[in-house]
Amino acid sequence: MLVPLYEAVHERLGVGPRTRLLGLGCGSGLALLMAACRGAAVTGADPDGERLELARQRLLPDEWQAGPTRTALVHGGPGAVERAAPPERPFNLVTLLEPWPACGTGGTGQGGTREADLAAAARLAEPGSPVVLAGPDPSGRCETAAVLRLAARLAEPRCGGKARRDAPEGSDAAEGPEEPGAAEELERPALRAGLRPQGSWRVACPFAYPDQESAVRGLLSTGWFDAAVESAGARQVDKELREVLHPFRHPDGTVRMENDFRYLVARV
Repeated sequence: MLVPLYEAVHERLGVGPRTRLLGLGCGSGLALLMAACRGAAVTGADPDGERLELARQRLLPDEWQAGPTRTALVHGGPGAVERAAPPERPFNLVTLLEPWPACGTGGTGQGGTREADLAAAARLAEPGSPVVLAGPDPSGRCETAAVLRLAARLAEPRCGGKARRDAPEGSDAAEGPEEPGAAEELERPALRAGLRPQGSWRVACPFAYPDQESAVRGLLSTGWFDAAVESAGARQVDKELREVLHPFRHPDGTVRMENDFRYLVARV
């Protein structure tokens, strides 16, 4: 579902054979795989061991093991990257493209944790290197906000009652320069981490599924509902998720939610 976002970032920054990319919160590694296919040397880091194993299967299949590789995967954040294998040459691109981490997971998208990870990652990057953050666009469409509100509400006991503030719905949008002030949520952690924001852009990422079962399975696989399942139970989460998805079902059974994302490019 986030392929348009990844493609837009890679195209704008000219990701290719000279790119040495550090992907924080890399999840199951799709963005890294797309960068590697463009010739980049990629290092991924994620605190979720299960998702990182999926990335390993994608990026480090058995037939690659015999020879040298331009791919590395590390369990943890930028500190773990530095401890595991300090790069011979600093990274020249850092990305945080996972937009909605589940609360309480220690992921890179949580307030001060994101800022700390950004600051640590900047120390691993060459001066002037771009750092990219992504998230829902509060000035555009975010039909998946209904799903996020459900995940936050069901997870409240585990998260100390602090529900995430969701992006409001808005007007139609295509990829283009951000409206003044609309990138505040992404600029704030970048500025606090000592980075210099350069600009932000919008890209449409619809979430589309062939049927309701696929939608439920796909959304549960993101990790957004992990805390909700722990708090409310899998059966309750499944029931309420199906109810929330009902308005987005089409007569042919497909499920589609329109979403606008934005990505911010800042410099070390």
